[in-house]
Amino acid sequence: MAELHVELVAADRKVWSGAATIVVARTASGDTGIMPGHTPVLSVLETGPVTIRTTDGGTVIAAVHGGFISFADNKLSLLAEIAELADEIDVARAERALEQAKSDLDAHAERRAEVRLFAARGLKAHA
Repeated sequence: MAELHVELVAADRKVWSGAATIVVARTASGDTGIMPGHTPVLSVLETGPVTIRTTDGGTVIAAVHGGFISFADNKLSLLAEIAELADEIDVARAERALEQAKSDLDAHAERRAEVRLFAARGLKAHA
């Protein structure tokens, strides 16, 4: 089976590293799926979920907030300003942040909270 090597790195830490069959991330051009053998890519990461299908059949979901994506020679680097794995997200806290952002009319904070909730709930849907 063809695979690609993935590194998901935030400004403060390595979030996840391993082999995958496909990675889907939101870029400036829209949702982009990267599979082994894909043409080289360099793009801006938008706030959104990243879904990694691992070679053992598992799924890793992360909430990513800004950064860059780079792919060449079956090596994918996701360099994010902020990234959290779905199982690291406190759902109750994210729900409170979403409500606060809505009451403050803060669209940026609202989007970040929505992405965190989507990632956390998406993991439960795949479990």
